[in-house]
Amino acid sequence: MIDLGFTAFFLLLLAAGFKRPFVWVLLYLYVDIVQPQVISWGILSHIPVSLIAFGAAFLGWLLMDDKRDARFTMRQGLLLALLLYCGYTTLTAAYPLDAPEKWSWVWKALLFAIFLPLTLRTRLRLEAVALVMVLAASALIIDGGLKTAAGGGGYGSLRIFVDSNSGLFEGSIISAVAIAIIPIVVWLARYGTIFPSDWRVWTFAAALIFACALIPVGTQARTGLVCLAILCMLYLRTAKHRFLIAGVMAAGLVVAVPFLPKAFMDRMGTIQNHQSDQSAGTRLAMWKWTWQYAKDHPMGGGFYAYQSAVVKYETVVAQTVGSTTTVTTGEVEEQGRAYHSSYFEMLGEQGFPGLGLWLLLQLTGLLQMEIIRRRWRKRTGPDEAWVAPMAVSLQLGQVVYLIGSGFVGIAFQPFVLMLIGLQCGLWSYIKRIEQPLTSRTARPRADAGAPSRLRGFGEVPVPAPIP
Repeated sequence: MIDLGFTAFFLLLLAAGFKRPFVWVLLYLYVDIVQPQVISWGILSHIPVSLIAFGAAFLGWLLMDDKRDARFTMRQGLLLALLLYCGYTTLTAAYPLDAPEKWSWVWKALLFAIFLPLTLRTRLRLEAVALVMVLAASALIIDGGLKTAAGGGGYGSLRIFVDSNSGLFEGSIISAVAIAIIPIVVWLARYGTIFPSDWRVWTFAAALIFACALIPVGTQARTGLVCLAILCMLYLRTAKHRFLIAGVMAAGLVVAVPFLPKAFMDRMGTIQNHQSDQSAGTRLAMWKWTWQYAKDHPMGGGFYAYQSAVVKYETVVAQTVGSTTTVTTGEVEEQGRAYHSSYFEMLGEQGFPGLGLWLLLQLTGLLQMEIIRRRWRKRTGPDEAWVAPMAVSLQLGQVVYLIGSGFVGIAFQPFVLMLIGLQCGLWSYIKRIEQPLTSRTARPRADAGAPSRLRGFGEVPVPAPIP
């Protein structure tokens, strides 16, 4: 039944795209996040579902969609430069037989992030993309949250739909993404028009946020715990009742701790005592190796360059029996371990130029969202009040990602690149509607009399002049 449901849903969206081509963009978002071709064991597992959705989205926009308001932004240029540079390092990779395997999905994720903003020319489309991203990710998060609440889970053992350790099915990655989407969930519940805000929407949003918070518990991923703590502190930055909210958070933590699994508490304890944890020791050793490798190979070693790594590090384990504490040290040697950090992933694979492009892409996103927030935070009109909160939600999601990516290699995670594409789309949309009225009226439009309320994916609204 599950296989038939996935197949029917895919075919339904594929058919709907012939009437509204933008639906194919949403279809690709769903396919790339949920990966029904991986979960399914029937028809979808035997056809190139992702390629079909990608081709339909691009050709639908190229042949059938209105492109008058499509703009190419500076950050899309950075994505294009990063795409070309990754192509170069793949051709010159230290492991030329292995590098094309990662390149086969990285180029597609980067290209879609460049393409996505070109399609986002209305508020409805911006909201639709945010909604599909959240709902698609929630399919995995709710499954993991239910299994955690039922007593399942464990480090490396929480099975979300399939037994896989890649993409969003990997514990640390889904933990970071689950916390990153919380601000977007809140924005959709408050300002969404596809599902207008009411008690049903808020009930689902609250349940989903709870499931997001359960994912770090179920996966026992320290990355998720750190991301959740950072997000709570960031919310206090703009909250009106900071002390009240901080008190509620503290009370919730006190109440939750006794119910947390002992294995989870033991693993979280290694955040402070990293020398007692072999995983943390591997990270530190790999980061040192990567820095030295980058100094010897400043242009990067291409994808999978970490396979040449040989690292040694010491572990320290303290055992207390009664009043006696015994400290045991040991040396561990490992080969070919992953970078365990997006920053060092970029440094080792793409060198200093690639890391510079990636950091510039991230920092300009934070800056652009902050500019939008400052310009629109005092506008309370019905067609304006949603802008600043959306910029804040995307900014918070990106900050959480940047924190989480310090502990897991997700520099090219497709979900995050979609988030960047959504940021570019919002920036382009706001720049367009902020133009002086004279520049907008210099070129007559066929839809100049269109109402401000959005009724479909193909309609282009004409905002009121901004004083």
